[in-house]
Amino acid sequence: MIASVSGRVAALRLDAAVVVTGGVGLLLHATPAVLATLRVGHEAELATSMVVREDSLTLYGFADDDERAVFEMLQTVSGVGPRLALAMLAVHAPDGLRAAVAGEDLTALCRVPGIGRKGAQRLVLELGDRLGPPQAASGATPAAALPTTTASSAAGGGPVVEALVGLGWTARAAQDAVAAVGPADGEEDGRDVAQVLRDALRHLGRGR
Repeated sequence: MIASVSGRVAALRLDAAVVVTGGVGLLLHATPAVLATLRVGHEAELATSMVVREDSLTLYGFADDDERAVFEMLQTVSGVGPRLALAMLAVHAPDGLRAAVAGEDLTALCRVPGIGRKGAQRLVLELGDRLGPPQAASGATPAAALPTTTASSAAGGGPVVEALVGLGWTARAAQDAVAAVGPADGEEDGRDVAQVLRDALRHLGRGR
Protein backbone atom coordinates (compact mmCIF):
# COMPACT_ATOMS: atom_id res chain seq x y z
CA MET A 1 0.00 0.00 0.00
CA ILE A 2 1.19 3.52 -0.79
CA ALA A 3 0.65 5.36 2.51
CA SER A 4 1.77 8.82 1.41
CA VAL A 5 3.08 10.75 -1.56
CA SER A 6 5.39 13.75 -1.49
CA GLY A 7 6.74 15.72 -4.40
CA ARG A 8 6.17 18.66 -6.73
CA VAL A 9 2.62 19.46 -7.82
CA ALA A 10 2.69 19.32 -11.62
CA ALA A 11 -1.00 19.89 -12.36
CA LEU A 12 -4.29 20.60 -10.65
CA ARG A 13 -7.84 19.77 -11.66
CA LEU A 14 -11.06 20.30 -9.77
CA ASP A 15 -11.10 16.64 -8.77
CA ALA A 16 -7.46 15.57 -8.76
CA ALA A 17 -3.81 16.60 -8.69
CA VAL A 18 -0.68 15.25 -10.36
CA VAL A 19 2.26 14.99 -7.95
CA VAL A 20 5.68 14.10 -9.35
CA THR A 21 7.73 11.85 -7.10
CA GLY A 22 10.81 9.91 -8.17
CA GLY A 23 10.31 11.08 -11.75
CA VAL A 24 6.79 9.62 -11.90
CA GLY A 25 3.64 11.73 -12.03
CA LEU A 26 0.96 10.25 -9.80
CA LEU A 27 -2.71 11.20 -10.23
CA LEU A 28 -4.35 11.68 -6.84
CA HIS A 29 -8.10 12.13 -6.54
CA ALA A 30 -9.07 14.39 -3.65
CA THR A 31 -11.74 16.67 -2.27
CA PRO A 32 -11.93 20.36 -3.29
CA ALA A 33 -10.79 21.36 0.20
CA VAL A 34 -7.60 19.30 -0.07
CA LEU A 35 -6.88 20.43 -3.62
CA ALA A 36 -7.28 24.06 -2.60
CA THR A 37 -4.23 23.71 -0.33
CA LEU A 38 -1.96 22.77 -3.27
CA ARG A 39 -0.12 25.00 -5.71
CA VAL A 40 1.39 24.04 -9.06
CA GLY A 41 5.17 24.01 -8.84
CA HIS A 42 5.22 23.75 -5.05
CA GLU A 43 6.05 20.74 -2.91
CA ALA A 44 3.22 18.81 -1.31
CA GLU A 45 2.78 15.80 0.93
CA LEU A 46 -0.50 13.91 1.09
CA ALA A 47 -1.64 10.84 2.95
CA THR A 48 -2.92 8.36 0.38
CA SER A 49 -5.15 5.33 -0.03
CA MET A 50 -4.92 3.01 -3.01
CA VAL A 51 -8.08 1.35 -4.30
CA VAL A 52 -7.33 -1.78 -6.33
CA ARG A 53 -9.77 -3.06 -8.93
CA GLU A 54 -9.35 -5.74 -11.57
CA ASP A 55 -8.83 -3.12 -14.27
CA SER A 56 -7.44 -0.15 -12.32
CA LEU A 57 -5.27 1.16 -9.51
CA THR A 58 -6.59 4.46 -8.17
CA LEU A 59 -4.88 6.73 -5.64
CA TYR A 60 -6.80 9.08 -3.37
CA GLY A 61 -5.08 11.91 -1.52
CA PHE A 62 -5.90 13.36 1.89
CA ALA A 63 -4.84 16.21 4.12
CA ASP A 64 -3.80 13.85 6.91
CA ASP A 65 -3.95 10.31 8.24
CA ASP A 66 -7.24 10.96 10.02
CA GLU A 67 -9.04 11.93 6.82
CA ARG A 68 -7.65 8.84 5.10
CA ALA A 69 -8.77 6.62 7.99
CA VAL A 70 -12.30 8.00 7.77
CA PHE A 71 -12.31 7.46 3.99
CA GLU A 72 -11.32 3.83 4.44
CA MET A 73 -13.73 3.24 7.32
CA LEU A 74 -16.65 4.61 5.28
CA GLN A 75 -16.00 1.95 2.64
CA THR A 76 -16.66 -0.81 5.14
CA VAL A 77 -20.35 0.14 5.02
CA SER A 78 -22.46 -1.85 2.57
CA GLY A 79 -22.90 -0.01 -0.71
CA VAL A 80 -20.23 2.64 -0.04
CA GLY A 81 -17.37 2.69 -2.55
CA PRO A 82 -14.46 5.11 -2.86
CA ARG A 83 -16.37 7.59 -5.01
CA LEU A 84 -19.19 7.92 -2.49
CA ALA A 85 -16.76 8.01 0.43
CA LEU A 86 -14.89 10.89 -1.23
CA ALA A 87 -18.19 12.69 -1.87
CA MET A 88 -18.99 12.37 1.83
CA LEU A 89 -15.67 14.00 2.71
CA ALA A 90 -16.30 16.72 0.14
CA VAL A 91 -19.54 17.66 1.91
CA HIS A 92 -18.51 16.97 5.53
CA ALA A 93 -15.16 17.17 7.28
CA PRO A 94 -14.18 14.03 9.24
CA ASP A 95 -15.47 15.52 12.49
CA GLY A 96 -18.72 16.50 10.78
CA LEU A 97 -19.22 12.88 9.76
CA ARG A 98 -18.37 11.69 13.27
CA ALA A 99 -20.90 14.06 14.76
CA ALA A 100 -23.57 13.10 12.24
CA VAL A 101 -23.11 9.38 12.83
CA ALA A 102 -22.85 9.67 16.60
CA GLY A 103 -25.89 11.94 16.75
CA GLU A 104 -27.82 9.88 14.19
CA ASP A 105 -28.26 13.06 12.16
CA LEU A 106 -29.82 11.54 9.06
CA THR A 107 -30.53 14.95 7.55
CA ALA A 108 -26.83 15.83 7.55
CA LEU A 109 -25.87 12.48 6.03
CA CYS A 110 -28.53 12.83 3.35
CA ARG A 111 -26.85 16.03 2.14
CA VAL A 112 -24.31 13.83 0.38
CA PRO A 113 -25.34 12.98 -3.20
CA GLY A 114 -26.20 9.31 -3.52
CA ILE A 115 -27.22 8.90 0.13
CA GLY A 116 -30.93 8.65 0.87
CA ARG A 117 -32.61 8.06 4.20
CA LYS A 118 -32.08 4.29 4.10
CA GLY A 119 -28.43 4.76 3.21
CA ALA A 120 -28.01 7.24 6.06
CA GLN A 121 -29.62 4.77 8.47
CA ARG A 122 -27.27 2.07 7.24
CA LEU A 123 -24.26 4.34 7.86
CA VAL A 124 -25.38 4.99 11.42
CA LEU A 125 -26.11 1.30 12.07
CA GLU A 126 -22.95 -0.15 10.54
CA LEU A 127 -20.49 2.51 11.67
CA GLY A 128 -21.78 2.90 15.20
CA ASP A 129 -18.93 4.33 17.27
CA ARG A 130 -16.20 3.03 14.95
CA LEU A 131 -15.38 6.54 13.68
CA GLY A 132 -14.66 7.64 17.22
CA PRO A 133 -15.59 10.95 18.85
CA PRO A 134 -15.14 14.29 17.05
CA GLN A 135 -11.61 15.62 17.28
CA ALA A 136 -10.40 19.23 17.39
CA ALA A 137 -12.01 21.37 14.68
CA SER A 138 -9.69 22.31 11.87
CA GLY A 139 -9.43 25.79 10.39
CA ALA A 140 -10.87 26.94 7.10
CA THR A 141 -9.11 25.80 3.98
CA PRO A 142 -7.53 28.51 1.84
CA ALA A 143 -9.07 28.92 -1.58
CA ALA A 144 -6.33 30.31 -3.77
CA ALA A 145 -4.71 27.25 -5.28
CA LEU A 146 -6.83 25.68 -8.01
CA PRO A 147 -6.85 26.99 -11.59
CA THR A 148 -7.74 30.66 -11.57
CA THR A 149 -10.70 30.59 -13.93
CA THR A 150 -12.98 33.35 -12.70
CA ALA A 151 -16.38 32.85 -11.18
CA SER A 152 -18.07 34.39 -14.19
CA SER A 153 -16.87 31.60 -16.45
CA ALA A 154 -17.47 28.96 -13.79
CA ALA A 155 -21.01 30.16 -13.23
CA GLY A 156 -21.93 29.20 -16.75
CA GLY A 157 -21.21 25.56 -15.99
CA GLY A 158 -17.96 24.13 -17.24
CA PRO A 159 -15.47 22.64 -14.78
CA VAL A 160 -17.48 23.30 -11.62
CA VAL A 161 -20.51 21.46 -12.97
CA GLU A 162 -18.26 18.61 -14.13
CA ALA A 163 -16.71 18.37 -10.67
CA LEU A 164 -20.11 18.27 -8.97
CA VAL A 165 -21.34 15.58 -11.36
CA GLY A 166 -18.17 13.63 -10.61
CA LEU A 167 -19.05 13.81 -6.91
CA GLY A 168 -22.48 12.33 -7.60
CA TRP A 169 -24.96 15.14 -8.22
CA THR A 170 -27.08 15.20 -11.36
CA ALA A 171 -26.12 17.64 -14.11
CA ARG A 172 -29.33 19.61 -13.54
CA ALA A 173 -28.73 19.92 -9.79
CA ALA A 174 -25.11 20.93 -10.39
CA GLN A 175 -26.08 23.56 -12.96
CA ASP A 176 -28.78 24.98 -10.68
CA ALA A 177 -26.34 25.18 -7.75
CA VAL A 178 -23.66 26.94 -9.79
CA ALA A 179 -26.23 29.37 -11.15
CA ALA A 180 -27.48 30.05 -7.61
CA VAL A 181 -24.04 30.93 -6.21
CA GLY A 182 -22.61 32.59 -9.33
CA PRO A 183 -22.16 36.36 -9.70
CA ALA A 184 -25.22 38.34 -10.81
CA ASP A 185 -25.49 39.30 -14.46
CA GLY A 186 -22.33 37.43 -15.34
CA GLU A 187 -20.09 39.96 -13.58
CA GLU A 188 -16.87 38.73 -12.04
CA ASP A 189 -16.77 38.87 -8.24
CA GLY A 190 -13.18 37.83 -7.66
CA ARG A 191 -13.83 34.18 -6.79
CA ASP A 192 -11.94 31.44 -8.56
CA VAL A 193 -13.42 28.08 -9.48
CA ALA A 194 -12.33 26.49 -6.19
CA GLN A 195 -14.39 28.97 -4.22
CA VAL A 196 -17.38 28.64 -6.55
CA LEU A 197 -17.18 24.87 -6.12
CA ARG A 198 -17.20 25.12 -2.34
CA ASP A 199 -20.08 27.62 -2.45
CA ALA A 200 -22.03 25.25 -4.69
CA LEU A 201 -21.35 22.33 -2.32
CA ARG A 202 -22.70 24.37 0.61
CA HIS A 203 -25.77 25.35 -1.44
CA LEU A 204 -26.45 21.74 -2.36
CA GLY A 205 -26.03 20.68 1.26
CA ARG A 206 -28.62 23.19 2.43
CA GLY A 207 -31.07 21.94 -0.16
CA ARG A 208 -31.13 18.34 1.04
